[in-house]
Amino acid sequence: MVSSLSRRLTVAAVLCISLGVTYALWRHEKTNAWLDTRTTLDFSARDVASRIEQRLAASEQVLRGAQAVFGMSDVVKRKDFANYVNSLQLGADYVGMEGLGIALAVESGKLEPHVLAMRQQGIVDYQLYPLATATRSTQTWMAPFIQIEPSLERNRRQLGFDAMSDPVHRAALERARDAGTLAITGMLNLSHEDKASLHKGFYVYLPVYKDGVVPDSPEARHSNLVGWVFAPFRMDDLMASLYGETPRATAVRIYDGVETSAGNLMYESLRLESLNMAPVKSGLSAAMALFSSRDQTIEVTEYLANGGRSWSVVITALPGFEEHLGKDKSGLIAVIGVTLSMLMCLLTWQLVSGRERALNLAREMTRELRESEARFRYLAQYDELSGLPNRAMFRDRLQHAITVAKRDKHLLALMYLDLDKFKPINDSLGHHVGDLLLRAVAEKMLRCVRESDTVARMGGDEFVVLLPVIEHEQDALLVAEKIRQALCEPFEVAGGHLLHVSCSIGIALYPQHAQDDIELSRHADIAMYRAKELGRDMVQVFTPS
Repeated sequence: MVSSLSRRLTVAAVLCISLGVTYALWRHEKTNAWLDTRTTLDFSARDVASRIEQRLAASEQVLRGAQAVFGMSDVVKRKDFANYVNSLQLGADYVGMEGLGIALAVESGKLEPHVLAMRQQGIVDYQLYPLATATRSTQTWMAPFIQIEPSLERNRRQLGFDAMSDPVHRAALERARDAGTLAITGMLNLSHEDKASLHKGFYVYLPVYKDGVVPDSPEARHSNLVGWVFAPFRMDDLMASLYGETPRATAVRIYDGVETSAGNLMYESLRLESLNMAPVKSGLSAAMALFSSRDQTIEVTEYLANGGRSWSVVITALPGFEEHLGKDKSGLIAVIGVTLSMLMCLLTWQLVSGRERALNLAREMTRELRESEARFRYLAQYDELSGLPNRAMFRDRLQHAITVAKRDKHLLALMYLDLDKFKPINDSLGHHVGDLLLRAVAEKMLRCVRESDTVARMGGDEFVVLLPVIEHEQDALLVAEKIRQALCEPFEVAGGHLLHVSCSIGIALYPQHAQDDIELSRHADIAMYRAKELGRDMVQVFTPS
């Protein structure tokens, strides 16, 4: 009885220890995956916010063109404004912008002459609306929409709408008028398009003053106001038309203001509440549930300000996002760990009479497993011969460096280097001497670059050097010349062999010579072969010719 209890306790202890080690490894990997996910989401949020700002900036230029057309004279010819808007091709180049329009500043005492004048221009059913509001009696100025192009049915419905009667519109109108700059309204329901449904959107206003000149003081801007040019935007169309790509398995939401409440939601790419996971079953699945559940939803928020409004861009990682990144190995660790734990329990039960031998065997298996994993990870990223990063790891670093250079607007240099006449040495003295020479070349190259630079072996006698941050092309030439001169010095390898080699180096610069890693690598390779054609042992910078 005591012996049976002792065996069960031993097996239970082994199981607990094995699962504990597996859980520690899983937690470590999960934490790293969480940090990678957070970094990726931060970058995506900044990218989405930047693309929205770029689209609004482009739309502002269109509004300023309309402002110039409106400001050329006190009376705007409807045909001239329509021709200007039609020439912009809003549907093709500015998706999300529903049109361009004019809101006229009209004193409340001159409404009847204004309505009569508009009807004389051909809008026979023109009428101001809403006909009565709580603030209409105190308004001294109105801002009716007098023209919206293109002249579609949804835009014609808005003619005569007094924007001053709506507090959201009025706040933007007054802000644009007093500051003399572009102003964006808060979130609006664009019910004019389809009375059966509501579309989230906003309006952008730009003031127009007499003689087309912005007065210096707020009082002068108020008294010299002629009207506004404006553009309505539909959020769904605006977001769908942005250039660039948002990572898969993510949800994007945009809120009007810094408060991320349901009432401020302007746009969402996916409803999160529809993604509930099925409950975990009993048995082995119940044991795996310890490792498969996510602690919390990962999301980041980026704020952008434009036209006097602040928006919150929220990106949430959905289930499967870590797998999409390809960096989360926690599931594999959990499966291997649980499987090995079960096997170790069976093994312990069979070998409990030789407990010390079983424990030694378990320790050896764990050590070999860790060494194998470490070895596989090393070979996946580094060249076994030289210890330098391999082609796969170098490409990741190059892509990352290009992304940072594009964001921070600085230069980077890529060098392709090939040893001259390496094959005769390899053939005459043997591959073991050639391998020793390649290791010596790698060590010399590392001494010629900074810690932040990358030297990698692409295969054979071909190397690459990445300088992620340089000020001028001359910086890359200086490093290349330093490497060339270092490799010209004789190498003494095992066996007393004194070897002389030289190298041909090709250089390509970002963004001067290419905009992506594939094109940049191809141009550096072309420059290297050009250096060989010109006589070897030289440095050549890529040129289109």
